[in-house]
Amino acid sequence: MAKPEVSTCNPKQALYEQFAVVAKALGNPQRLELIEHLAQGPRSVDVLANKVGLPIANVSQHLQAMRRAGLVASEREGKFVKYRLSDASVLSAFAAIRAVAERHSAEVESVVRGWFDRHDDMEPVSREELAGRMAEGLVTVIDVRPADEFALGHLAGAINVPLAELDGRLQELQGREIVAYCRGPWCVMSFEAVAELRERGFSARRLDGGLPEWQMAGLPME
Repeated sequence: MAKPEVSTCNPKQALYEQFAVVAKALGNPQRLELIEHLAQGPRSVDVLANKVGLPIANVSQHLQAMRRAGLVASEREGKFVKYRLSDASVLSAFAAIRAVAERHSAEVESVVRGWFDRHDDMEPVSREELAGRMAEGLVTVIDVRPADEFALGHLAGAINVPLAELDGRLQELQGREIVAYCRGPWCVMSFEAVAELRERGFSARRLDGGLPEWQMAGLPME
């Protein structure tokens, strides 16, 4: 009986080629921004286009490339097709990219020092600390994302104070320390909210991370 031919295919190389497909799909700043928005909840193409300020056709092309790489999935709801992240591993991949860049990129360090630290150079509140302080009723937690994102899901007990409304709602926030959060670790809205609150005499800090990181940690959501 003849022996089967030994395959000349290199399985490791085949895997690396597919890993590179995923890496390529992530290697675009606009796609990373789309991932940040999809981490807030499922979205249609037109909503995403409005959020990131790109033509619908461009956003659709990005989403198709990300879907081919397995980063996003889609489902039809009535007349609309909504996209979502495939699972939590996509956010983990994004976080890994961010961590490497934060540690080793001089350009990232320059941006952090030049803008983010200027608005808030204090250590953010950890998720564990905030969960404990919320349970004891010691803080007011504000979600500074737009109302449509808040409606998709938010920290249990948080109140929605979109950044654009903050100045007109300061009376609601008197009495306790304020912790602000938004879409993720480098979401500028929480930095701007904390800076504005401190200028007006409030005790305010940021949450370490944002809604997706809180949710991935299995902490209470509404």
